[in-house]
Amino acid sequence: MDRAAFAMPGGDRDEAGAPRPVDLGHLAKQTLGDRELERDVLELFVRQALGVRDRIADATVKERLFLTHGLKGSARAVGAFAVAGCADEIEKSPEDTALLDRLVDLIEDVRDFVATISR
Repeated sequence: MDRAAFAMPGGDRDEAGAPRPVDLGHLAKQTLGDRELERDVLELFVRQALGVRDRIADATVKERLFLTHGLKGSARAVGAFAVAGCADEIEKSPEDTALLDRLVDLIEDVRDFVATISR
């Protein structure tokens, strides 16, 4: 059942040159090419990211900082660099609602991407 990230060409860009929500080459390096581990790591990341998505808008500033800091580290580990960058920006401006909206969109992009590559 090798249908996850490793079934697609690796790297941070798709065939058209557009950035992918997850850098598959980075993920492969992090997991030492273990396909089952890639699936598990992506699944856990998506669950964490969706939990942050569901809580961040109503969170206090302190909670928002906690949520984004944890998400940033996890996103960097799996290669979701746009999510990590946005989380970093939120840490600097935790009350910026435009950044919160952007983070939600980026999380949705990752969720959709992972669903697509996991078919």
